[in-house]
Amino acid sequence: MKISKEELTAIILAHSLWLSSDGEEGTRANLTGATLMDANLMDANLMDANLRLANLTGADLTGATLMDANLTGADLTGATLMDANLRDANLTGADLTGANLRDANLTGADLRDANLRDANLTGADLTGAALMDAILTGADLRDASLTRASLTGANLMDANLRGASLRDANLRDANLTGASLSGFMHCPEEGEFVAFKKLSGGVIAKLRVPSAAGRTSSLIGRKCRAEFVEVLELSKGEVGISSHDDKTEYRVGLIVRPDSYDPDIRVECTNGIHFFISRKEAEEY
Repeated sequence: MKISKEELTAIILAHSLWLSSDGEEGTRANLTGATLMDANLMDANLMDANLRLANLTGADLTGATLMDANLTGADLTGATLMDANLRDANLTGADLTGANLRDANLTGADLRDANLRDANLTGADLTGAALMDAILTGADLRDASLTRASLTGANLMDANLRGASLRDANLRDANLTGASLSGFMHCPEEGEFVAFKKLSGGVIAKLRVPSAAGRTSSLIGRKCRAEFVEVLELSKGEVGISSHDDKTEYRVGLIVRPDSYDPDIRVECTNGIHFFISRKEAEEY
């Protein structure tokens, strides 16, 4: 049975917390465990509301304000949250299976252990969101912002990440099996190519990455790395020193190899010879 806005207002009034010290009615609704299945909550103001363990299956929350709301363990299966404002909301353990979160604001939201299987997160802003151990299997994250998001241990199997921003995101131990990652390969997958690296003292090394060298583009930034490289030129001097370990030397004609090479695309700063495709990026690094 669908719940009208009038019925919702009555529910909120029945469960409200009057927080104002001056005696006026407050706006924080306590809807812990409330049943709001298929409710019409379009453009509703539920800022700071307590919706812990609430049943919002199939609810329409298009354009709703849920900033700082507590949705811990809430059931939002199949809910519509297009353009909703969930900034800093607590969605720990919430079930958002098949939910429509297109263009939703989830900046700083806590989605630890949340189930977002097959959710539509196209264009959603998840900047700084906590998604540790979240289930994002089959989720549509095209053009979403995951900048500085923590996805440690998240399951992104078969997720669509085309056009998504993962700059400075933490993807350690995330499962990316079958995920669509087109557009993330900054360096050529085959053949040899020229790259640039910034060394100590601002020295720029022009490098050749041989066709036989393994190469990896990071999902979370523009920096790439290779299994080994050949030094073609130095912008000044006869020798350049790595700014990472302050000892590895770069000389024209020298093949430089790291102690080890890590091909994991989920991690940006790990073992390998790091470089950029363009001189400008290297100079600005």
